[in-house]
Amino acid sequence: MYIDEIAARMAPWGGVARASRLIRAGATRSDIRRSCARGELVRIREGVYALPSVDASVRLAAAHGGALACVSALRAMGIWVLDAPGIHVWLGHGGREHPHPDCACVVHWDVGRAEPGRVDLVRALVQVASCQGAEAFFVAFESAWRLRRLDGRARAEVRRRLPAGMRYLIDLARPDADSGLESIVRLRLARLGIALRSQVRIADVGVVDLLLDDRIILEVDGRENHDGSIRRHRDLRRDAEAARRGYITLRFDYALVMHEWDVVLDAILAARETLASRSESPYAAALR
Repeated sequence: MYIDEIAARMAPWGGVARASRLIRAGATRSDIRRSCARGELVRIREGVYALPSVDASVRLAAAHGGALACVSALRAMGIWVLDAPGIHVWLGHGGREHPHPDCACVVHWDVGRAEPGRVDLVRALVQVASCQGAEAFFVAFESAWRLRRLDGRARAEVRRRLPAGMRYLIDLARPDADSGLESIVRLRLARLGIALRSQVRIADVGVVDLLLDDRIILEVDGRENHDGSIRRHRDLRRDAEAARRGYITLRFDYALVMHEWDVVLDAILAARETLASRSESPYAAALR
């Protein structure tokens, strides 16, 4: 079997496979040895091979004995995930670990037989829920939905496989969250009974991330500011236009949301108090 035939067989498996699987697909041990000698295949460990183009994280998972899983698999799929250390590896039920140099793998033992490669999206999301908790699951689920990776059937399957106590997260989820930070802010406020509107268009201002009490704009930005002063000017212009129309704008970045949530929450609650006092003032009544 030529390497293009071997590669075609391996493509649906994520470009990595056990020798036994390749042999069942028609390759011989001589084909595998010859492809390795030519650099057309890479030997990951005894009996496991990968195409040279396979991502390094998938290779590490295969070296450890299983498939790339949980947050590591979602990150490889381009899904927005919270930071988590190590490479997450699914070994299936009764799999065997193969520690390797500089090994910092996080192992998942959930039911099934793990083949080298990468777990599917539904399994990865369910693994995140049990491994990383509700917030990590919520941001990943909304990101996958926004990227159109989750159709109705897949969302229902995720819900079915989640612990009962976490299924409410599916009901809160939306397909239009602009960033994982936006998802986190909305989830945390929802748990406090504070409802928000997402991705709201305001005349002469544009689409804002979140709108609270119809007058408080919350902008959350997890992206790096590559535009520098140009982007800052645009944001200031939007804020000024919003203020002209009676809106209060609060802006939060990754560090504030993830590491100083008490500051964020206090600012939001203070803005609500300001809005309430404004509506009760004699000046506001005269304007009405």
